[in-house]
Amino acid sequence: MSKKHTFQTEINQLLDLMIHSLYSNKEIFLRELISNASDALDKLNYLSLSDEKLKGLKFDPCIDLKFDETKKTLTIEDNGIGMSEEELIANLGTIAKSGTKSFLSSLSGDKKKDSALIGQFGVGFYSAFMVADKVIVQSKKAGEAKAFAWMSDGKGEYEISTCTKDSQGTQITLYLKDEDKNFASRWEIENIVKKYSEHIPFPIYLNYTESKFEGEGENKKETKEDKREQINTAKAIWKMSKNELKDEDYKEFYKSFAHDNTEPMRWVHTKVEGTLEYSTLFFIPQVAPFDMYRVDYKSGVKLYVKRVFITDDDKELLPQYLRFVKGVIDSEDLPLNVSREILQQNKILANIKSASAKKILSEIENIAKDKEAYDKFYKQFGKVLKEGLYGDFENKDKILDLLRFTSSKNEESVSLKEYKAKMPKDQKSIYYMIGENLDILKASPILEKYIQKGYEVLLMADEVDSFVIPSVGEYDKIALKDATSSETLKELGEEEIAEEVKKSFEGIVKSFKEALGDEIKDITLSSSLASPVALVGEEQNAMMANLMRQMGQEMPPQKKTMELNIHHPILEKLKNIKDKDVLTDTAHLLFSCAKLLESGSIENAKDFANRLNNTILKTL
Repeated sequence: MSKKHTFQTEINQLLDLMIHSLYSNKEIFLRELISNASDALDKLNYLSLSDEKLKGLKFDPCIDLKFDETKKTLTIEDNGIGMSEEELIANLGTIAKSGTKSFLSSLSGDKKKDSALIGQFGVGFYSAFMVADKVIVQSKKAGEAKAFAWMSDGKGEYEISTCTKDSQGTQITLYLKDEDKNFASRWEIENIVKKYSEHIPFPIYLNYTESKFEGEGENKKETKEDKREQINTAKAIWKMSKNELKDEDYKEFYKSFAHDNTEPMRWVHTKVEGTLEYSTLFFIPQVAPFDMYRVDYKSGVKLYVKRVFITDDDKELLPQYLRFVKGVIDSEDLPLNVSREILQQNKILANIKSASAKKILSEIENIAKDKEAYDKFYKQFGKVLKEGLYGDFENKDKILDLLRFTSSKNEESVSLKEYKAKMPKDQKSIYYMIGENLDILKASPILEKYIQKGYEVLLMADEVDSFVIPSVGEYDKIALKDATSSETLKELGEEEIAEEVKKSFEGIVKSFKEALGDEIKDITLSSSLASPVALVGEEQNAMMANLMRQMGQEMPPQKKTMELNIHHPILEKLKNIKDKDVLTDTAHLLFSCAKLLESGSIENAKDFANRLNNTILKTL
């Protein structure tokens, strides 16, 4: 007896897009289904070695493809882990962990670009509906007695019923649309497998019937013979010598492995022999993974031991700031039954992780030699790379060299090395400003002090900057300093203000202090501003700020010192004003303007508007 179920709303939206042929590159459906089958074989391969219930299970992992040109069907079958009834519902009927919502929100309307998203978001199975108007999935979980069939035409519902299946694994049968019947042909299937799945580490067999004719004329007879032919090399590409492989081999393996239609930006293939023996193959994608900034991001690295898949769910295989990297680690020295707990504390993996990070960073350094290529890389991965400054002290100097910043002098990105090379001889430190966006930073009155001295200031507006940059300390023996702190500003050596000038401003300073009260720390005079006023703070305690963030808290806001520009006409005119209300309103207005330039917002907009209206009214 079958049970009817309704797809989740998001799945319905997704299927509607698939069925109406949003995607031009339809052939990738087969790549996705084969990759899913390979994952199922990987899992059973591992469990047959580590799970007591399955240790006695003997199986010869493989993927079988069958087609029927007359019935317009294509079948993909594996003898892997299989699915229970609950897993069929979770994996094929609901959003689960598939990222379908993110997939839908990422669609651009560009067919070519959007087709590249299939698989990256865990929606690979549903690509079957691009070419099929009905899909039947029959699955039997390894170690269980019952088998179940899942069936849908992709129009809002699916059915699940019990079925008969002799062995564990999953069989997917596609009933192809008339316009896609070409996928039920030997030539088409072989071409797609060669293109996308050549290096899947399990044999892929094509099952077909071959006709032979003997005799001539009336004596001519047709005999049919069933054939089963392996159509991929089934070699673990990461175990092969680099000399055996071409660029195309790497590119096509990546597309299948990473579920990505685009070619990788770069790759790093390493084979280490000696005290430790392992192989690694890492890819740097062209586009950041959709979940890169999510806490529950999925690792892009698979761990194998002697070609046996162990896990693809260990986020400690690479440092977290390299979580955009896809790839494989295959160790010869770990036990096959290695547990998750052992993985987390294993010295062998720690050594592999350290060496792999260095290799990947070296490849990123190679990208950086080509400015145009590096601009593309940095746009996608620059923010996450900065995180390494906080966690990877071993590679801190390498990471610093790879960072790029906007600056007060340069519209194009600048490296710390380039900044240092341009520093005037009298400049003592590398100066930076951190804010919410670049426009606000560029408008900061504090910047005027540095421009006047001919010093360049790095402008940083990524969220991660406030977390990592204050903890850097120095670059190549030169201190990095917050350009807005009063201690740093002392380095600029501002000219001494004459006593008579100070005396002429005593009334304004007193009135402003009374007006602003606890909102400020102090009021001082400056001769190096272009704006009427500026707000100057103290150097932040970076370690304390980071510690509080880890606890889910923020440092309490610091009171700042307000600097008054002794040369500005507004301040000059205020010296002759005796009206206390005017001085009070002006003090608050100038303070609010300084806050706007500093952060882009003020706390009490209504109060600001009232004071501004009063001031305008008095001038009319």
